[in-house]
Amino acid sequence: MLLAAEEFSTAKILIVDDSEEIRELLRAYLIKAGYCNIFTADSAAQAYQLLHCNKDKENSLLEAPSFDLILMDIIMPGTTGVDACHKIRTIECYKDIPIIMVSATADISLLGDAFSNGATDYIKKPIRKIELLARIAAALKLQREMAYRNAWEKELVKLTRQLQEANEKLNKLSNTDALTGIANRRLFDEKIEYEWKRSRRSQQPLSLIMIDIDHFKNYNDSFGHQAGDECLKQVASALSHTLRRPADFVARYGGEEFAVIIPETDCNAASEIAETLRSAVAALHIPHVRPDNNEWVTISLGVSSCMPNGEQAIQNLIALADKALYKAKHAGRNRVAMA
Repeated sequence: MLLAAEEFSTAKILIVDDSEEIRELLRAYLIKAGYCNIFTADSAAQAYQLLHCNKDKENSLLEAPSFDLILMDIIMPGTTGVDACHKIRTIECYKDIPIIMVSATADISLLGDAFSNGATDYIKKPIRKIELLARIAAALKLQREMAYRNAWEKELVKLTRQLQEANEKLNKLSNTDALTGIANRRLFDEKIEYEWKRSRRSQQPLSLIMIDIDHFKNYNDSFGHQAGDECLKQVASALSHTLRRPADFVARYGGEEFAVIIPETDCNAASEIAETLRSAVAALHIPHVRPDNNEWVTISLGVSSCMPNGEQAIQNLIALADKALYKAKHAGRNRVAMA
């Protein structure tokens, strides 16, 4: 038993009993067993002061427990040990501390009340030294194991949260175009498949706008690739900020090409949105050296729309938008064409 006591010799133990004789007896047993931090109280009120139970709840939540174990007489004048145990358990930092009730009665109902109000164990008077030390050592060991478990649980929660944040960041990076900061081709493929299925269920039209920066090769040749990258960023920003509805989706399709998915919108309404996008890019007034003598960067747009059903495929919608884009470019660029 001395070895067990040595393991917990620094534990702070509070003895609460209205009998000075019992307090001194318990204290003597514990000191002889190797426990060195022993405190006593002759009433629940004095115990509250030592435990800081009378502080406001907000402050008590911020403090570590003052003691590691409490030995509490179950029957005391004024506030009983049962009532004291209940109050102590309402303090956050004491909700797991071992409280061993010391009882001279074998009243089952009284002991039941003690346990229902938070008692951990009980010792019957007259107190036997061996039983006392064994129960204290067992309670402190259990308390330490619970503390380790709680610490590991908190660490696990922290690590889980960090892992979730890392996964979210990785997922965002894997779905984002590194240059422009908008969605990439990978996310576009996922999004259009999702919207296609949703349109099939809702029987609402789905529209697609394919976009190409006019004479972008000439832009790179004239101003260099760094300027070309900056041009792509500005165009992408203009497109994403011009779209008003949360469901509308823009992605970098590849190179100088962009794609915009417009759910629940027919071809005419999508063409109006496309014209708004064209005007927004033209309004940037990005200088350009073009073979058609236009001095600003412009875009050409192709619009397609359909009501998805079992006889159609997503590739048909994309192919039609590509064909409309080719028509816009062939007609002189800086314009919107419908499939």
